Amino acid sequence: MSVAWQQQVFALDARYNAHRAKGSPNFRTLYIRRRNQLLREFGSGKDSNLCRQYLKIRGSLLQSRYGSSFDQISLRRLSTRTSPESNQCNDWMGSFTKDIEDSTSHYSIDDLSPSNPRHTTIHENYAFVGVHHIFDQHTAAVTMLKFANNDRARLCCISNDSTLSICNLLSQPPTLECILKGHTAPVTGCDWSMSNDLLVSSSLDGQLCVWDTSSHKCIRAIRGTTRLLSCLFHPVNNNVVIAGNINGHVEVVNISTGIKHSSSMGGRVLSMAFESSGVNLWAGNDQGYLMLFRYDMNSGKLTKFRRIFLGEQVPISSINWRAWISRETRDPSLLVNLASNSLRLYRVTDKGLELKKNFKVKHSPFFNIKSTFCPIMSFRKGACIVTGSEDSCVYFLDVESDSDSKAVVNKLQGHSSPVLSVSFNYDESLLSTSDNQGLVIVWTRTNKQSSDLT
Repeated sequence: MSVAWQQQVFALDARYNAHRAKGSPNFRTLYIRRRNQLLREFGSGKDSNLCRQYLKIRGSLLQSRYGSSFDQISLRRLSTRTSPESNQCNDWMGSFTKDIEDSTSHYSIDDLSPSNPRHTTIHENYAFVGVHHIFDQHTAAVTMLKFANNDRARLCCISNDSTLSICNLLSQPPTLECILKGHTAPVTGCDWSMSNDLLVSSSLDGQLCVWDTSSHKCIRAIRGTTRLLSCLFHPVNNNVVIAGNINGHVEVVNISTGIKHSSSMGGRVLSMAFESSGVNLWAGNDQGYLMLFRYDMNSGKLTKFRRIFLGEQVPISSINWRAWISRETRDPSLLVNLASNSLRLYRVTDKGLELKKNFKVKHSPFFNIKSTFCPIMSFRKGACIVTGSEDSCVYFLDVESDSDSKAVVNKLQGHSSPVLSVSFNYDESLLSTSDNQGLVIVWTRTNKQSSDLT
């Protein structure tokens, strides 16, 4: 009850946070972080009726101060019962306010050792409810997040406001490193080069932009006439970028020469994922088709190898490939988001794909929801994936669970609009999530677990 209630209060405050101190975004970020911290430190052990009463009163105060035009949570849904002990509730609210004023504690990032014996259950391993930082530098939906390779600190965010941003999460405090401006339409994809010295982005303006991540300058802009929907660096040769466009073509682009080779799969190419060898490329379109391409290292051309139909007119918004996902599941796996309320985990075989799990996640064709494998789950018992959802929640799902009812390991409720993208840093110390209103939340584990690891 306590964790769910704390997240309901946090979600309510997050819905109104954009209205606070509009000229001081740093204050808004500090406020919402401190609210979350205090809820975890002082919100446990409270009477459930008082919690509901507090939530109702808190919602009424925020609504009266900021109005109800913002997309807010229903107070009736949050508070199905009220307590007659209003005086006791007011006393508790007063002490809670004092806790806010007196608090001087700070957040820290914990290091997770995969072999730590004190983290014995998958629920403990993925108890991400603490907020490390909140970014709101974008004025439109943040549609993709991506941490740099083998880097705990640097996070790239792309947005429908035509910009990208790079955030540094380990600076004190976490900072917005830069905003990259060069596109003239929504940015649709991004990827870090293997050494993180370059960043590539695609956009509906038809441009592929290659950015120097040190100088924050666009060092190469490859212009086209066709709107681009996705992009990837080749995992072995970072002079090669793969881009998917609105006309159903997957293009291989040499960023030094600008020379392109393309292969058609039809529809609109929404998502792509390379296998680690750089030979096999998976691509998904808005018609429900997955295409497996073979990349020739010598010629730089793609060859169609296998076409797999997943569902009529079902957009494939995200693809992730992993060589193996747990000690019990050592086969190559593909994680696929389908805009038909479905998140599917496939086993990759010589004959094609074998469905292993199908999770129900709220996801319609109006949004391109993304998911991810947890990066170091193969060292632990069990295996976990994380996905966004249109219900404004982030779900941690155990792929080894016996039933769908037991699959949800953790549920985060800090966003107030559909969660579009999720991304872990390489050691799982931080999880970033973004939503349709442009908010980026960086989550860390609970204080209890952080103290266990020190």
